[in-house]
Amino acid sequence: MNLAQHITDLAQRLALEFKTRITADHPGVAKAWVCFGYEGSGNKATVVTRASFNVNSVTRISTGQYRVTFVNPMPDASYCWQAFARNAGSQSSMKHAGARATAEAKTAQFVDVICTSSSGSLTDTTEMNLTVWR
Repeated sequence: MNLAQHITDLAQRLALEFKTRITADHPGVAKAWVCFGYEGSGNKATVVTRASFNVNSVTRISTGQYRVTFVNPMPDASYCWQAFARNAGSQSSMKHAGARATAEAKTAQFVDVICTSSSGSLTDTTEMNLTVWR
């Protein structure tokens, strides 16, 4: 048996071990994620969801404020989320994702996230990525 075959066998055994130990209930597995953006202008502007898992909808509450609603709610609001924003097509414009201390809600059913410019002003973004763990 050559080295390549040994490595292949090892990889297959590791995959089988991971498959039986890491399930959807594992805390290291994302419970929800979404890639979305706000596109267009005026009456034709809309939130576009490009890809998602366990996300029912993304709603634009106002400029730079979005509500992500889960298909299957979290057990409670004690989950961790992380988001980042980018401005596709404009390398000169920094965007930041976050939440303010009192304005954005976080419940078992949904989480509100914001997008700001470098100066801290609320702004829409062409791409926001959010991941939730519980």
